[in-house]
Amino acid sequence: MSDLTHFDEHGASRMVNVGDKTVSQRIARASGLVRMLPATREMILQRGHAKGDVLEVARLAGIMAAKRTADLIPLCHPLPLEALNLDFQPLADNAIRIEATVAVTAKTGVEMEALTAVSVAALTIYDMCKSVDRAMTIEQVQLEEKSGGASGHFLRKDTCGEKGLS
Repeated sequence: MSDLTHFDEHGASRMVNVGDKTVSQRIARASGLVRMLPATREMILQRGHAKGDVLEVARLAGIMAAKRTADLIPLCHPLPLEALNLDFQPLADNAIRIEATVAVTAKTGVEMEALTAVSVAALTIYDMCKSVDRAMTIEQVQLEEKSGGASGHFLRKDTCGEKGLS
């Protein structure tokens, strides 16, 4: 268990001590995909849902969730987020790609905040549209890029794009 930083040598859970880490600018970018019927996608893009603007509600939900990540994920450090952008991109005729970019100047990274923003935005789209399309799926929630800290820069080489859709 000693290779896993969230467990001590006896296997007990612990919050990682970041006290000796250097404060640095840290940025993380995550993405995810919501697949749906073409009619559902069109309704969302045309802002035609009776419940309101689905993407704007999802954007707010994702931002709010990222700010509460430490309350949702055990052992995650609370961070004073400095910036969070949540964008939506229609793909093909049956999907919407979600991308979150989060920034902080801190001793630990914001990967979990970016992933949480994407996940909750996707869940919000599902929740708002399930009455018209129960077959929607949430797929490929993943870290795309991170920078800052001792581990350096990470960039996913197989990023999700329109060519990746089947």
